[in-house]
This record gives sequence, C-alpha cells and structure tokens, in this order.
Amino acid sequence: MLTELSIRNFAIIDQITLTFKEGLTVLSGETGAGKSIIIDAIQLLAGGRASVDFIRHGEDKAEIEGLFLIESTSHQIYLVGKQYGIEINDGEVVLQRVITTSGKSICRVNGKLVTLAILKEFGRTLIDIHSQHETQSLMEPENHIELLDLYNRDEIEQVKEEYTELFQRLETLKRRYKELNENEQEMAQRLDLLEFQLNELEKANLVPDEDVQLEKERNQLVNYEKIYKGVHEAYNALYGEQKGLEWLSVAQRSLEEINHYDDVIAKKSESLSNHYYMMEDLTYELSNFLETLEYDPDRLNEIEGRLAEISRLKKKYGTSVSEMIEYMGSIEEEIEQIKNKDSHLQRLANEINELEEDAFIEAQQLHAIRKQAASNLIREVQEELKDLYLEKASFSVQFIPENVVENVPLHKNGFDQIRFLISTNLGEPLKEISKVASGGELSRIMLVLKKLFAKHQGVTSVIFDEVDTGVSGRVAQAIAEKIFQISNDSQVLCITHLPQVAAMADTHLFIEKNELENRTVTQVSELTELEQINELTRMMTGTKVTETAKEHAKELHKLAQGFKRATVNS
Repeated sequence: MLTELSIRNFAIIDQITLTFKEGLTVLSGETGAGKSIIIDAIQLLAGGRASVDFIRHGEDKAEIEGLFLIESTSHQIYLVGKQYGIEINDGEVVLQRVITTSGKSICRVNGKLVTLAILKEFGRTLIDIHSQHETQSLMEPENHIELLDLYNRDEIEQVKEEYTELFQRLETLKRRYKELNENEQEMAQRLDLLEFQLNELEKANLVPDEDVQLEKERNQLVNYEKIYKGVHEAYNALYGEQKGLEWLSVAQRSLEEINHYDDVIAKKSESLSNHYYMMEDLTYELSNFLETLEYDPDRLNEIEGRLAEISRLKKKYGTSVSEMIEYMGSIEEEIEQIKNKDSHLQRLANEINELEEDAFIEAQQLHAIRKQAASNLIREVQEELKDLYLEKASFSVQFIPENVVENVPLHKNGFDQIRFLISTNLGEPLKEISKVASGGELSRIMLVLKKLFAKHQGVTSVIFDEVDTGVSGRVAQAIAEKIFQISNDSQVLCITHLPQVAAMADTHLFIEKNELENRTVTQVSELTELEQINELTRMMTGTKVTETAKEHAKELHKLAQGFKRATVNS
C-alpha cells in the first residue's frame, strides 16, 4: 500500500508529506482546495502524462515521491523488478518523479534511474486510479478481453502464456514467409548485396579472436623498449652484479646450518628455501623471456595494416571478429534460402500450418475458460448491481464470434473478441455500456466492475476521484458501502463530496487552501472524530451549519460505524 507521499512545488502545493494508512482514506474539502491535485501527483508517480504547467509558479522543477509497502512476497511487483534489474528489499518500493521546466521527466525506482515506460510498469502493479476520465477509457471495448482475463487470471494465465508463445512464433514465421515471397526484383537486389558482403568477409580470412591477439602483439611491439628495460633490470637485480639471488642463497645456507636448534628456525629455513627455488625459477623464466623479445618494425607495420582492415570491417559487420564471423554464417544461410526459395517457402508453409493448428487448439482452451469466467462474472455483476439499486439492469458478456469455427483469424488473445453489454431498464435491448448508461449509472456499473476486479488485480492502492458524481440519496449510501467493501481487499483513497461516503472513512483528511506570504498553499490535516462529524455537517448543508444538520451528521456517522463493524465481522 501507499504509506507515504511527498510532494514539492506541484501546482499550488509548496511542500507536503502525507502518511496514509490501511483501509479507506477519504479526502474532502472545498472545491479548488487541491484534492484532485494530490491525485494528479499520484497519477504522475504511476507514469501518467506530465506537463510543465504542473510546476509551481516561480520554481524550476516539481518533485513527487511515494513509498509503498508490499506485504505479499508473490506480488507481481517482484517479477517487474527482476525484469528490470531493480532489487526490492523488505517489501519496500520507492517511486520518484521529477518534472523540469524544460519538459523532461526524471524517473527513479528504489533510487535507480528508469525510463517513463518502466516507471509506468511499476505503477500499474501498485496503483489503480478510478476517475471519470479513466471510467471512459475502461469502457473501450478493446479493453474488455483483458478485464475478463484479469477476473479469472489464476486459471487462464498458464494457458494464455502457452498460446502467446505459439502465436509469437507463428507471427515470426509469417513475416519470414512474406519476406521470402517478395517480388523478384527486391530479392535479386538483396541477393546481390548479401553476396557482395560475403565475398568481402571471405577475402578478409578472419580468424576467431584475431583482433584480440593482434592488439596484444601490437601493444608489445609498440612498448618494446619499456618492456625490455624493465625485464632486464629485474634479471640483473636477481642474477647480475647486484646478486640478489646469491644473497638469498647465503641466507638460505645460514638458516640450514642452525635449523636443528629451534623449530621456529626450521620452519623459516624451509619457507626461505621454497622461496629461493621459486625466485631461481623466476630468474630463468625472465632470462628466457628476454631471449624471445625482438623488435620487428615490419611486423608492427603488418599488424597496424591488418588492424586497420579489421576496424573498417567492424564498422559494417560487427563490433568484433567473432561477431563478424557469426554474421558471415547468417549471410550464407540467407543466401542459401533465397537461391532455394521455393523449397524454403514450402517448408515455412508447412511449419505455419502446424503452428496454426496448435495455436488454434490453445485458443479453443482460452475460449472455454473465458466462457466459464463470463458466466461467473455475469452472475456476480447482477448481484452487485442489485445492491446499487439497478435491479432492473441486465449485464452480459458478448463473444465474437459466438460459435467456434475453423479458420477463424487468430490474434494476440486467441480468436475471441469480448464486449461488455448492459441494459439498465426492463425491456431494453443489451447494448455497449458507454452507449446506454447515464453518468450516475455509469459510476455504479464501473464501481461494481472495480470491486470485482480489485480482488484479482493485485494492486496495493485503489484511488477513486469523485466517482460518486451524479448520485444521491439511497444510491449514494449504496455506493459508500461498496467503496468500503473494496477497502477490505485493498487500500482505498477516495475524493468525495458525498457525506455518505465520507462517513465510512477509516481516516479522514481535510484539504484546505490558505494564503502564506502572499502565495496560495494547500494544507492537509487529519480529522478527529468530532472534526469529522463537523465536516460531514458542512458537506450536508454547505456553508451554513445548523444543530439539526449536526444531529443528522452524528446519526450518519453512527450508522456508518455500525455498517463497518457488521461488514468486518461477517
């Protein structure tokens, strides 16, 4: 869950640090106080689109940082971390984003710089933001198949992975078949280019690791004088006039003469003898090495020329001789395929047919699993809609095609296309959700889907940004109860103007806008129980607070606490 959020120089926020708790946290306050700004900051932290307009006037950058605690060791975040080489220790993940006036974003995960795309990968496993705008995106039909698979992820995941692997191989073979089956002129031009490249590489007579060996030999020749001088001085110090080895021999004989008097001397004598023989061997090796040293300017010129030729080829065919040799092999294979195009096309066609049959079988399994999942989803959605006073509504999952037939086109998710359909009034035909639902109905429908998917999605924090717009009365109370139920499975942060929702809060944060040193700033405070009741009164009546409204607020708060206890104990 999101435990701490730090925001600096963001919109009208100068600097605030918020600590969030488990359960349902409600954010309320007057319009324009900065409630949605806090959600905007969290959205950017999860990889949302940034704008320089978010930076506080007069500042050069805005900074947002969030600390998340992950309780489950099997959470998807660990797979994402492993994929991008980011360690997650003690279940802690820190996301950071900096927006500069130049329009650039600097993103970090656990202190490591990442791209915005990678930050978004982490964000999507941690945060699920549900706003009016985001509701519209969830209504796009192309997203429905992913939502259905998410609902039944445990059962469908392995089958989907197997299908995806087959489908990717199938797409690769189809691309290769298309390339080989291009028009004759393009293939002839490709063949000429490949044969030219192969001829150039063959003439070079490349030897594996030749560049490495030549560099080593060149380094020795270029530094011949330094090498010879150093080795010669070392040899003379040991065996020449300075007689270093001879003095070691004297020390060795001296200790040998007295080693029988003391155990310590005996050990030191033996150690010195071993070292003496090692130094003697080293001296002979230095002598032999000196005899092999020879400065050959012709050889140096030959090496320089060869390295220049290899360097020229590297610019075209690879960063090393080994890579160029490997490229030669791929050229030979492609030339052989082009020259024997017909036989290769036939072989590819056979492989494509076999893979299509295997992929179709996996797609049928996906279809069967989705059918069962759809049946369960329909039943659950119908029950949840009744709780939100949409008892006359009908929900359905449409499969396209309805019946499985051979040769149906395959795509990345199998052959299924999924549409969520609904009828909100008795006797009306089922239609796509976005085409039949009013604002209040859409909020309730999406809240139902969010509740059902939240259990399977695995996100640590679900955020609702004024999703209760357009509802009131008993519907508002039903929405409040549904949001609280979601908070039993995930941490929930909720911006609301409804007192029914605010009364359900485990933590109530009040957002207000004040002036400080001729600048507007946003301030956040956690309300006590008494302050929460006063805020509920304000939400009910507006600016004028009456004793009757206070009594109603107390009653609403009491009823909410009773519902929460009953829900937790059930």
